[in-house]
This record gives sequence, structure tokens and C-alpha cells, in this order.
Amino acid sequence: MEEFKILKDLINFNTIKDKENKKIIDYIEKYLKSLGFKTNYKNKNLIMSIGENPKLGFLGHTDTVGYLEEFNNPFELKIKDNKIYGLGVCDMKGGIAAMLDTIKNINFNKLKYGMKLYFTYDEEIGFSGIYDLVNNNERFPEYMIFGEPTNNEMLIGGKGLLEFKIDCIGKKAHSSNPSKGINANMNAVKFINELNDFYENKIKEEEDKRFNIPYTTMNLGLINGGTEINSTAEKCEMLIDFRIVDKNQINIIENKIEELSKNYLANYKILNEVNPFLNEIDFINELKTADFITEASMINENIKKIILGLGPVTAHEVNENITIESYNKLIEQYKELIYKILS
Repeated sequence: MEEFKILKDLINFNTIKDKENKKIIDYIEKYLKSLGFKTNYKNKNLIMSIGENPKLGFLGHTDTVGYLEEFNNPFELKIKDNKIYGLGVCDMKGGIAAMLDTIKNINFNKLKYGMKLYFTYDEEIGFSGIYDLVNNNERFPEYMIFGEPTNNEMLIGGKGLLEFKIDCIGKKAHSSNPSKGINANMNAVKFINELNDFYENKIKEEEDKRFNIPYTTMNLGLINGGTEINSTAEKCEMLIDFRIVDKNQINIIENKIEELSKNYLANYKILNEVNPFLNEIDFINELKTADFITEASMINENIKKIILGLGPVTAHEVNENITIESYNKLIEQYKELIYKILS
């Protein structure tokens, strides 16, 4: 059999913004049916299962980010100097391929419990796939493994997420007489300065050493306002995100955003609100956590969640790659977890 055939096939699909979602879902479904899995649900998401009373689930998203021109032949798998290159090879078609390569050698007839596999869409932009499953009241198994890149480390916690779109509203006037207008850009500057002081003196001070970056972070990702140099800005848009260590901070931050919006003539919208999570899993002794957001954060807090995938972590980078050793090791890690949980 051709080496890394499944991974090569997955890389061939252009799933930027889910462009070839149907093709990749059809491919995965056909492969799993050949191993005895049955289709539970299929749309832009795919859910498949084998056996009774599923106790373990694997989840992978099939979409990728875009690529820069420097990324040569992104949809062609290449191997050089013990590294595997291709768009999504790390995030996270490599994780999906490792799942599929693992289960082809598992005899599920000898295991006590069944297993489910989930393949989602739109993880890179809006998390629509996982939200579809949650909103449809999907009953996830007791244990869930998410194949995001972790350099083969088992992460059992993750930060929360709070994202805002804030629109400061002004009134246009000539810059020679700015008092006749309202400058949305100036209000945005005051807004963000006060919010940053609040963050530095109240939010950032609270730490949780269980996270690698032990405090909530704040980022002003976009600010865009005005039309020309000689007019006051009629509007100014800001996109701000917080990566949360304590879910109690969510209401505190939201209340501050509401207060500032009233003070500086702004409207705001919450784009995403996700609680942090920390698991206790009896067979994992070392608590390691993710500072980034995965679909693990969106599902029931009572589910035991493990984030485990490939390395090095080159997600969203030019010439994204993983090592052959990491891929082979991940298959062994997945195999060990399957037998530990389902036996």
C-alpha cells in the first residue's frame, strides 16, 4: 500500500472555506463503510459509528485556512528530510488521517464499547459545524478526542473565548471645524484606552497557573474608521478578543463593554462566547492545557475531552509540515487510548 495514502488523498481536496466539503466527506464515509462503520448523520458534517454503547469519540474538522503564494503546490503531499508537507497536514487533516489509519487495525468485535467519529466543517472561521451538532442535541460519548496539533502532547483543558465587534458611531464634518461633527475614531481611541486600563488592572491580574499563559489575554485585532484625512470619522469598527482563564470574568468583561459603549456612542455585538474547561481524567497524570480554542470548548462540560494531535505545530504557516515520527507516534497513541477506554 502506498505510504501515507489516506493523508495524501485528504490533502488533495481543496477545503479552504469548505470548498470541496462534499468530496472529502464522501471519501471519508466510503472508507469508513469499508471498515464496517455505519453513517449516523451526513450533511456538511459527518457522524459515523461502530459497535454498541459508544464510549469514545474522535472529532476532526475538514476545512483549512487559505495559503500564501510561497506555499508551493499546497494540495500535493510532499515528503522531504523526514517531514511531510501539505496544506492542512498539521491542522488538521493529519489528525484525521491518523484516526483513519489507526482504526483500520482495530478489531472492534473484541471491545466492550462502541465508538463514534465526527467530521465537522467551518472550524477555521465560525465553528458552524460543531455548533450544528450541539444545537441538534448530539449525544457525545463519555470520552472525546480532538485531533488538533499538540506535538503529541495530551491536553485536557483549554481557555475560553470572548469576541466582540464594536462600532463607534460619529458624525461627519470638515476637519477645519471638527466641533460640528463627532469623531468616531477619537471615541474608539478613548474606548480602547479605557478598556485596556481595565484589562491591565483588573482582568490580567487574576492568574491560573494551570494554563501555559496563566492569565486572560486581550487583543485588538482590527480597527478601521474614517474615509479621508480632512473629515471627522462617521464610524469606526473594532474587533477585540479575550482568551479567558476563568468563566466568571466573562460577565465582568461584558458589563465593562456595555458601560463603555454607552459612554462612547458605540454599539457592540458578541461574536463568540465560550467557557474555559479543565478535565480530570484518571489515567492522565500531567495537566497540560491549550491556550488556543478548539471545538472541545464548545461541547458539554461533563464530557471528558482530550486534545491530541501532531507536531511540530505549524498550523497556518507557509509550508505547513509535520514529522513522520510524530505521525507514527500519534497512531500508536490513538490505538492505546482506544483499547484503554473501550476494553
